[in-house]
Order: sequence, then C-alpha cells, then structure tokens
Amino acid sequence: MAIAQAFSAQRHWLLINELLIMYEIKIVELKSNQNKEYKEFFIRGLIEEEDNFRMTPTDDIGLIFPTKDTQDSFTLGAYIDNKLVGVASFERDGAKREKLRHKGILFRMYVTKELQGKNIGKDLIINLIERVRLLDDIEQINLTVIANNPRAIHVYEKFGFRTFASEENAVKWKGKYFTENQMVLKLKEQD
Repeated sequence: MAIAQAFSAQRHWLLINELLIMYEIKIVELKSNQNKEYKEFFIRGLIEEEDNFRMTPTDDIGLIFPTKDTQDSFTLGAYIDNKLVGVASFERDGAKREKLRHKGILFRMYVTKELQGKNIGKDLIINLIERVRLLDDIEQINLTVIANNPRAIHVYEKFGFRTFASEENAVKWKGKYFTENQMVLKLKEQD
C-alpha cells in the first residue's frame, strides 16, 4: 500500500502583546536529505530542554537521520512561515524482528520552546497517529518520556497514551537522576 507524503495545514490564533495573530502550521514529512536542517533544529532542542531528553547534543554527533524514509519509519516536521518549529519521529519497533512488528515507537518529539502550548505538538501527534493507522499491522505506539515533564505527559494522555511502567534513575545527567515513564497507545483491541 502506498502512503502519500503526510501533509496537513492547520490555522491557529495566537495572542502576542495584545495582538491576535493567525498563523498556519504545515505538517510535512521530513526526508533524510533534510538531515542538516533537522539536526540543527533538534540539537537546539537538546540544549534548551536538556532535562527532558535522554540524549545530549554530543550523543547526536555522527548519527544519521533518525528514520529511513519508509511507510513505517518516518519523521514529521511542523513549519510556520517556512521555519521548522517542531518534529516527531516514528519507527516500527520490530523492523527486523517478527515478534515485535506489531508495535512502533514515537520518539524525538520536540517543539521549539517559544511555541510550546500552541497546538504544534498536538498537530504533529495527530498526523503521526493518522499515518500509523494506515499501517494495518501496527497495533500500538509506545514512547518514553521523562517523568518530570508533566506538560508532555498531559499532551500524550489527551491522545489516549497511558503509562504502563516507570524506571527510576533511568537517566543521569550532571549528577541528577531522572525517572522515565513508558507509555502506550493501543490502536487496536488485542486478544
């Protein structure tokens, strides 16, 4: 089954200095040939939100684009006025393991700090879930989130993700430990 490039445009209103401004968010699939733009954006997120990621900018050096430009391994980007303002990636969990092919993982989700809470993350998740639902054999989407990131957890819960496990001291950064929650969204009823 061929899946067209993900594309969505949503209009939202934003109040800035008592001015009501309408802006359009375009969600498109980022391809591996856009790695430079992606990496520059994502590394900024790793720096600005270092306590909310399990990796550092140094960890990202030398890594290739996070997904493979396929139906079950893709990255979405959110743009406002042709500027990348958010990303989210999905990959089948068991790409090379038959017993795990029924699930995938949402990862590397980031919205630029100044636009968090403005529906960009919501639009990325909506588009990602819609695209994954087109894959008949994916039954669930998993993700991990740092437990002290209640805003992200709340957004995921709005879409039906639920926490099924927590790992204490999962991440250690600058002498501080972080608990990591594992969440799941069931797309299909399971026996």
